[in-house]
Amino acid sequence: MSLPLVIDTDTAQDDCVALLIGLLDPLADLRAITMVAGNVGFDRQVRNAFLTLNAAGRLGEVPVHLGCRRPLTRPWVSAENVHGDGVGGLDMDFTGCAPEAEHGVDALVRLAAERPGELSIVAIGPLTNIAAASLKDPDFAGNVKTLYVMGGSNNGRGNITAAAEFNFYVDPEAAKAVFAAGFEIVVIPWDPLTLRQAVFGPSALAEIAALDTPLARFFTRVCAATLEFDRSVGIDGTTHPDSLTAALLLHPELVVRSAPYHVDVETAGELTRGYAAMSWGVHGLAANATVIEEVDAAGFFSYLRALLARSVTPVRPFA
Repeated sequence: MSLPLVIDTDTAQDDCVALLIGLLDPLADLRAITMVAGNVGFDRQVRNAFLTLNAAGRLGEVPVHLGCRRPLTRPWVSAENVHGDGVGGLDMDFTGCAPEAEHGVDALVRLAAERPGELSIVAIGPLTNIAAASLKDPDFAGNVKTLYVMGGSNNGRGNITAAAEFNFYVDPEAAKAVFAAGFEIVVIPWDPLTLRQAVFGPSALAEIAALDTPLARFFTRVCAATLEFDRSVGIDGTTHPDSLTAALLLHPELVVRSAPYHVDVETAGELTRGYAAMSWGVHGLAANATVIEEVDAAGFFSYLRALLARSVTPVRPFA
């Protein structure tokens, strides 16, 4: 039985891999892709989503909706220094690749209301669209079955500042609002989870490259710039928090350990903007999220390797 879901994304590098999971895993019924301001320029992100649809052989099959082009109250901050254009310079003929007229926030509200308690959302960018949807429709949080959030660090280090992970840093007001809105939330944090169990080192990357399928070549290309950056900061491999988030929704058997936490996000601190305060139950605070603490790293890699080994032909040739 397939699981209806939406992927809310700032498409670059591992967001592309997460989209491949939503597009190709037989358990996934991907209803829409909604775009949010994050990793790279907004229009670039949209093109990257269409490039990924093409790589999956599903161009024209899944609607792409344009969401919020900037955070709720702040100027946009990019991660182009990490991701470049997010796809390693890939290009194609974009003729006819038009996003939907319906705004991404409206699409989220509508899709959740059409199937109350059935739709899951994988939020792998800043939480601007999710916060805006919960403000627009007071029933939105209750209509969503589960909200899987890639963001924050579980009492660990940040990746854009010492304190903050990028997605929460870009729009901390949105993240704070989402954790107070009443969603059933599962959090996949940057540190320690990504850094310990969702990094593909040289041998793993060599295995994927050796597959030599169109999907494996797409993976290697879109991850190249981020791999170079990661190595420059002491991470010997590519990081995959977004694809891990999508995989855990569809394959909860990959979760080894999780726990209830009270999660809140700092919006006012000069040094701690976007810091995720994850309280593990000893501070008298009611839990509002499940935080994943450990996953089956080998199982996750095997799953993704098998996905990339599939023989899928792009709809249009890449340039």
